[in-house]
Amino acid sequence: MRNLVINTDLRNSWQGISEDKFIETAAEIGWNGVFSDWTDGKDMKRVRTLTQRNGLYLQSVHAPFTKIAEMWEEGEQGEAELCRQQNCLRACAEIGVPVVVEHAVIGFDKHTPNELGVKRFETLANEAERLGIKIAIENTEGEEYLERLLSCLNGHPAVGFCIDTGHEMCYNESRDLISKYARQLLCTHLNDNMKITGDEITWLDDSHMMPFDGLADWKNIAKRLNAARFQGDLTFELVGKNRPERHTHDIYAALDMNAFLALALEKAKQFRTML
Repeated sequence: MRNLVINTDLRNSWQGISEDKFIETAAEIGWNGVFSDWTDGKDMKRVRTLTQRNGLYLQSVHAPFTKIAEMWEEGEQGEAELCRQQNCLRACAEIGVPVVVEHAVIGFDKHTPNELGVKRFETLANEAERLGIKIAIENTEGEEYLERLLSCLNGHPAVGFCIDTGHEMCYNESRDLISKYARQLLCTHLNDNMKITGDEITWLDDSHMMPFDGLADWKNIAKRLNAARFQGDLTFELVGKNRPERHTHDIYAALDMNAFLALALEKAKQFRTML
């Protein structure tokens, strides 16, 4: 049976919740695994110890992405960002994490991928291969960058695709990326939203609701995952509170972290039965 995995940074939706406490609670409620994030100086060995102690699987780690656009830019900052991403891979390989999720770019004004960026991501992929792990490039805004990388690195043994179902609905205007990158599909970030809600797409549309609470067609998502022959874990990336001036998460307002995790697990199990 497929593992059901949840993001540890969901804890930031409630005040005063440490990653330790979140991992313990997720295990008690019945999740099979978690995925964490990496920042400079973070003690990833501690994260590994916490997951093992609580009987959880550390499915993946999300690489930092706030400066990922610099991978496509000339100069020292681009080289520094490549170095940072490589450090993330090494930290993850050291504790046995098999997959690192990478954004291709950040910024709604970015539309022109270049050869420099491709070469830097290829360097990153080669480092992942050397370390015995893989990178999964996630769909976000700037779909042109994802397309360029997955085309140029198609067939690379350390490169795959991470489908974010919520991003597909808003950032990618509901284009079917699961089918497009079926052969490269490596992992999931499953979540729901209300699609594009205004004249312009913004990060506010990316609400990361629980499955079945937004406008996603989950039967169709299951159908597409099955057609892609995806057999991996079902990894969910959720947020427990509203984006600024939005009300999508009012339906969760009465839930503390424990209740939210329990309800999300129910919905995750429901989706698993559809595959």
